[in-house]
Amino acid sequence: MKVLSVSSEVFPLVKTGGLADVAGALPIALERFGIETKTLMPGYPAVMRAIRNPVVRLQFDDLLGEPATVLEVKHDGLDILVLDAPAYYDRSGGPYLDATGKDYPDNWRRFAALSLAGAEIAAGLMPDWRPDLVHTHDWQSAMTSVYMRYNPTPELPSVLTIHNIAFQGQFGADIFPGLRLPPHAFATESIEYYGNIGFLKGGLQTAHAITTVSPSYAGEILTTEFGMGLQGVIASRIDSLHGIVNGIDTDVWNPSTDPVVHTHYNSSTLKSRVENRSSIAEFFGLHHDNAPIFCIISRLTWQKGMDVIAATADQIVDMGGKLAILGSGDAALEGALLAAAARHPGRIGVSIGYNEPMSHLMQAGCDAIIIPSRFEPCGLTQLYGLRYGCVPIVARTGGLNDTVIDANHAALAAKAATGIQFSPVTPSGLLQAVRRALHLYADQKVWTQLQKQGMKSDVSWEKSAERYAALYSSLAPKGK
Repeated sequence: MKVLSVSSEVFPLVKTGGLADVAGALPIALERFGIETKTLMPGYPAVMRAIRNPVVRLQFDDLLGEPATVLEVKHDGLDILVLDAPAYYDRSGGPYLDATGKDYPDNWRRFAALSLAGAEIAAGLMPDWRPDLVHTHDWQSAMTSVYMRYNPTPELPSVLTIHNIAFQGQFGADIFPGLRLPPHAFATESIEYYGNIGFLKGGLQTAHAITTVSPSYAGEILTTEFGMGLQGVIASRIDSLHGIVNGIDTDVWNPSTDPVVHTHYNSSTLKSRVENRSSIAEFFGLHHDNAPIFCIISRLTWQKGMDVIAATADQIVDMGGKLAILGSGDAALEGALLAAAARHPGRIGVSIGYNEPMSHLMQAGCDAIIIPSRFEPCGLTQLYGLRYGCVPIVARTGGLNDTVIDANHAALAAKAATGIQFSPVTPSGLLQAVRRALHLYADQKVWTQLQKQGMKSDVSWEKSAERYAALYSSLAPKGK
C-alpha cells in the first residue's frame, strides 16, 4: 500500500511539538506492514538547509498565487516530499510564528497551499506515483481532504489525525475566494463554521476516518469541556472516530545507547543513573544531595499546568524536593518560575528555551517528571520518562491516563504500577501527588520497582502502527 502523509512538521527536520515526532516515526513503523509512505511537508529554511541531493518531482506555476516545486529526498530513513515555495516558507521566524511570536497573517494561504499540493499529488499529478490513501495531521494539512472532495478526480480514502483540537485554523470568511474552492464548499457540511472558515472543521467533515492520539482523548473531545466547540461535528462522525495512542522511536530514546546520555544504563543497572543525575545538578545549579529531583520539560503555558507549578514551587521545596525546569512559553510564567529559582538557589533550576539533548539527559538523570497538563491528547514526555526510569507524575487526562498506571495499593502489590496520577489539576491536587512520590521515594526498593516496571512498558510504535495499518486496510481499495 502507498500512503501520502501531509504534515506541517516532521522530526528530525523541523519540530515544535509531538506532531513532528509522530510524522517522523509512524512511516518507519509502518514499513513492516508493507506500507510505503511519502511525507509532504513545507520547505522551511531549516529543511532546505538539511536536505541533500533532492530530485524535482512536480512544479506548480500557480499554487494559490505563488510558484512552487515538489522535491523528493531521502532523509534519516524517511521518503520526504518538500514543498519548496519561498514566498510561503522562506521566513526568518518559526513554522507558524514570526520573529516577534505572532502568527503569520497569511498562515491560511501557506497551509492551504500545502493541502492543495497534497490533494494534487493524491489526484495523480506527480509522475509515476499515486497513493492509495492520504493521511493528514491537524489543521495545517486538514484542508487536503477538502480539496480532494472537490477535485474532479475520483476521491481517495483519507485519514485525519487530531493531535490537539485546541488548534483549529479558524479564519474569516473573506479568505474564501483565495482558497479557490467552488462556491458550494462554503457550507456547514464542509469548511463553514459559524459564518467563518475552519480548516480543521473542514477536515473533520471530509476525511473518511478520524483518529486522535489516545483512546481517552477520543472520548474527551466529544464533551463540551474538551471539544473546543467541535464536539458536535465529532459526535456526528463518531462511527469514524478512533483513538490510537502514540508511540516513540525506541532507537532514538534508548538509555543504553543514547549518545547524549553521559552514562548508559538499563533496568538492571539503574544505579548508573547517578552520574547523569550529577550532570543535571551541575547544569541547573542544584545541590548535590539525595533529595529527589523532579523535572519539568514542557511548553510553559496554562494548558500544560505551569501556573500550578509556579504556585506550588515553594511548597515542593519545603517538602524536600528539588525542581529542574526546561521550557519556554508564556512570559509571565517564565518570570514566575525564574523568580522561584531566585528564591531557592540550589533547590530550583530553570533553563528557558528548547534543548533537545538536555531533555534526553534530564530523563536519564532526574528521579521523576511532573506533567500537570489540564488536557493532553497523548503526551510523549511521560513515554520518554517510562523508557528512561524517570517516574511520571501525571494529571489524569487524555493519553497520560492511558499510558501511566497509578501507584495505588493494588497496583503496587501486583507490581504493575509505573507512575503517579492525580486529579484535579490544582495546587492541592499536585501537592498530594508530590507527597505520594516523596513517600514512595523514601523506600528505594519500592521506587526502583516503579522504575523497572515503567521501563518494561511497551512505548514503541509497534502496536499503534499495527492499528493504523488495519485502519488503512479497512479504507483502501481491495488488493491494496
